[in-house]
Amino acid sequence: MKTWIATLLAGTMMLALAGEPASAQQPRISSEAWAAYKAKFLDPSGRIVDNGNGNISHSEGQGYGLLLAYLAASPADFEQIWYFTRTELLLRNDGLAVWKWDPSATPHVTDTNNASDGDILIAYALALAGSAWNRADYITAATRIAQSTLSETVADFAGRTLLMPGAEGFSGADRDDGPVINPSYWVYEALPVMAALAPSNQWQRLADDGLSLLKAMQFGPRKLPAEWVSLKRQPQPAEGFDIEFGYNAIRIPLYLARGGVTDRALLTRLKEGMTANGVPATIDLTTGQPKTELSDPGYEIVNHVVACVLDGTKLPAEALQFAPAYYYPSTLQLLGLAYVGEKHPECL
Repeated sequence: MKTWIATLLAGTMMLALAGEPASAQQPRISSEAWAAYKAKFLDPSGRIVDNGNGNISHSEGQGYGLLLAYLAASPADFEQIWYFTRTELLLRNDGLAVWKWDPSATPHVTDTNNASDGDILIAYALALAGSAWNRADYITAATRIAQSTLSETVADFAGRTLLMPGAEGFSGADRDDGPVINPSYWVYEALPVMAALAPSNQWQRLADDGLSLLKAMQFGPRKLPAEWVSLKRQPQPAEGFDIEFGYNAIRIPLYLARGGVTDRALLTRLKEGMTANGVPATIDLTTGQPKTELSDPGYEIVNHVVACVLDGTKLPAEALQFAPAYYYPSTLQLLGLAYVGEKHPECL
């Protein structure tokens, strides 16, 4: 599966490793939007602050921050975010990042398990930046994380290749209903880059099986995937979690689009299923009723991107206005705008 942004890696990674100059990078996020994002969420220490979640930082946020700094063509900000990431989160013996850092706790790391989507985002951003900016040290670090992700969190089970959400706590040995996955952890655009960093045919199988599972996971009246899914037998919502299409799952259609997946039936089912009163929503999968309607432009842009990809529908004017309020939807908005500007400028 080739992706729109992973192709940037192909012609430049070897140049970076050889110490040769790469071609000039064009920013895909405006300087004004990136400045607004930084002012709201980037602490001077280099940590991305999740202001909707007790002002903690996490590996996902650091990975998003690195990716956005790369898309904004801002090496200085990238290095600042990377400094915090490598000194405060890359503490595990297996080469993966601890997932949670709490400014109000001592010590700040309150959970040393990793989150595989955060590790993938960090490695992916490092590889892209290393290629574009001739930083072999970034590619070396990306390679180490990709190799560790492959060995510690990519697992084969019952004929499928799965991404375990963390190295501990989700396998059949850890849970009665294991393995348990989170379908929103599949960062499809990054998987070809991970394969370039840590060559293995498991990455392609991971992409293929992720899509196959999404097509099979049609829970409740709205036929949506659950946030947490047990694969012990047939896919079903995992025990001990709310049976819902939750906040994390909102990003799945955006990840599919950015990863070059244009399956009309899948994208339409997700878009229609997650929409209530015209906006994305978290959904109670048992009843099909919306739990929280999400009218922030950052959430709404997910549906706008899908409409653009499927039908060429232009983004509404409000989707182009970036006024960040909360970390997560603001991140999704910038990722959506960067993608549309690069691949579907006709939708702007």
